[in-house]
Amino acid sequence: MSDEADGGGVVNNHARRRFELTENGLTAFADYREDGEVLLVPHVEAPHALRGTGAAGRLMQGLLEQIRRDRKKIAPLCPYAAAYIRRHPEYEDLVA
Repeated sequence: MSDEADGGGVVNNHARRRFELTENGLTAFADYREDGEVLLVPHVEAPHALRGTGAAGRLMQGLLEQIRRDRKKIAPLCPYAAAYIRRHPEYEDLVA
């Protein structure tokens, strides 16, 4: 998988198996496990100070753009990730 999204600032931290978005010195992240061509995303988290700023949404957008570019699929196990995709139907084609 690629290391960065298309300018969105979301980085795939392969060593920690998570996508990260750092804003104002704080990091929002989405943990993942790979199952072939599918990324299982069990947990998305934003630090308390970033909540309500849209950081988690920007993280999800960057994560999904990387998944699309890499021709993979997502299994959104985290309720937030699943809800984000429901609110953004342009990403429904990525759901495994």
